[in-house]
Amino acid sequence: MAMHRLARAPKFSYARAALGATVIAAAIAAPTAANAQTTPSAALTHPQHSQVRPADHERSAKVKVTAAQVIALAKAQIGTSENALGGGTKFQKWYADSARAAETIQRDGGTRADYINAAWCSMFVSWIGDKTGLSGSIGSDAYTVEHAKWFKHNDHWGTAPKPGAVVFFAWSGSKSLDDINHVGFVVKDNGDGTISTVEGNTGNGVVEQRVRPTSQVVGYGYPDYAG
Repeated sequence: MAMHRLARAPKFSYARAALGATVIAAAIAAPTAANAQTTPSAALTHPQHSQVRPADHERSAKVKVTAAQVIALAKAQIGTSENALGGGTKFQKWYADSARAAETIQRDGGTRADYINAAWCSMFVSWIGDKTGLSGSIGSDAYTVEHAKWFKHNDHWGTAPKPGAVVFFAWSGSKSLDDINHVGFVVKDNGDGTISTVEGNTGNGVVEQRVRPTSQVVGYGYPDYAG
């Protein structure tokens, strides 16, 4: 498993990511007619590094995707595994080639190649955002702490485990964003102090569905979904 907490090569530590804007993959059902009339999602902003460029914003404004569709695409990735070096997934390769990588390299140091074997939980979340056209709403960062801070900066942050929310974990139980170790998507609130999730770069180095205690949750980022 790639170590949680992204590395800032050669002087940073690895475990976070996100970026994108494209089309909905085949695993996602097409939006319904009802959804087509829903107010489109708007791209969020970042105080220093904008995660979405004008073209992305325009694309994001035309896309109407539900939480169920995002969860479906995330579930379709279950079983995707890293190689013996903790890398080589399509999520890492996509991020390394992305325009966003140039921005996070400027911020954190390192090179594009450093992302290839870096912890990829946030890259997984970012890839989902890209493939559903919701990059401007799901976020764009290879670093989980900055990814969470982006949601909070845009007032899309809270403590309710809504389906499709981006969930950030600290294994210590800390509620500080600076202590975040891991990220995934909420599938559902189980109502018993646990949530069901889909996550990349789990302890097994695979995309898996998990049940996690809410005591390890720092908070949730809320994308702008249709419906």
